[in-house]
Amino acid sequence: MNARLGRTLSVALTGLDGVLVEVEAHISAQLPHFSVTGLPDKACSQAPDRIRSAAATSGCPLPPHRITANLSPAAIPKVGTGFDIAIALAVLAAADVVDAHRIRDVVHLGELGLDGSVRGVRGVLPAVLAAARVGVRHVVVPPENVAEAQLVDGISVHAAPDLRTLVSWYAVRAGVDPLPVAEPVTGEGGASRRSVDLADVVGQDEARNALELAATGEHHVLFNGPPGVGKTMLAERLVTILPPLTREQALQTHAIRSLTGDEVGGGGLDLTPPFVAPHHSASVASVIGGGSGFVHPGAVSRAHCGVLFLDEACNGKCTSFSKEVTDGHEQERGAGPSWAACAAGAGNEVGGVSGVHADWSGRAAARDEADLPVSAVVEVSQGQGGCDRAAAYRPDPEAGGRGWLDGDG
Repeated sequence: MNARLGRTLSVALTGLDGVLVEVEAHISAQLPHFSVTGLPDKACSQAPDRIRSAAATSGCPLPPHRITANLSPAAIPKVGTGFDIAIALAVLAAADVVDAHRIRDVVHLGELGLDGSVRGVRGVLPAVLAAARVGVRHVVVPPENVAEAQLVDGISVHAAPDLRTLVSWYAVRAGVDPLPVAEPVTGEGGASRRSVDLADVVGQDEARNALELAATGEHHVLFNGPPGVGKTMLAERLVTILPPLTREQALQTHAIRSLTGDEVGGGGLDLTPPFVAPHHSASVASVIGGGSGFVHPGAVSRAHCGVLFLDEACNGKCTSFSKEVTDGHEQERGAGPSWAACAAGAGNEVGGVSGVHADWSGRAAARDEADLPVSAVVEVSQGQGGCDRAAAYRPDPEAGGRGWLDGDG
């Protein structure tokens, strides 16, 4: 038996950044063995077991020879099970089961079940965006990921329910018929995810004025007052008066939701700015983001282009945000005041309010120093007898970099 080779494409993600990966498979006449090289993580390195079982139950068992699959560039870590169908098709192409030429320029994303079914994975939208940027025109995804893949212009999306269907599409004897394009996913495209509205609020003229100023000028907001006066109710309605997202911004927010495993609806982009309200006991990693091997977006990233609401940010009790959360980010960067100091109005050129560091355009710097446009709404309870205060933060370089637009002027 002569050595045989098959190739196809997939995408490796590092956060929201995707790199096109060439998946190569080599079959040689040696003792049976199946290995995956190219820095796969634990889940990816277990692909041979899933692929062998899926191929056998799909009626196209793998040959009993030595099989080596390589994910190139090999220096980039490969995370997750989304490489399964790309590896399987590359091996079947090397075994002359499918047409090697037809699969070579198609990106394949999805996990294989032992019964041959193609299962959904996270991060399909940023992966398809990365593929489109380098000129790929065809992508095969699991049926449950079709809606988010179809959000990308210039890409033909094909949905494969199982490996048997993929083999029938690419079979050597099947001719050169084009791949069937997935039906458009219908839904309430562009509809708002939130049912509340600022018009629901009666009174609270000063607080409403502060929200309107913040929405107009991309400022942060601090609500200070006793419990029950409506601080949370007002904060939840800030997104309803923000302008709708642009297409580029909406794709970015949907890509973050795809990474976190949240549903990315079909029928079009949701142009509503996101609203994220982490619990006051949230850890540093859940607010800022992080992870080992795979970057998980935190609350700051999930609030990209929208509103980050820190409820009970600093009430002097054990229920307030921990010192590690409010101070940790600046300690990592080694410069500027803490988040708590920013919320209190102290500091220098590093503007911001309790948990979000802002530059003059109201953008927040995340752990990787990337600018994220986020408006921060902070609620501080004063207890009984406290004086209400609603203010919008206004970075003013001429005033030393600080400034508040109070409700009373």
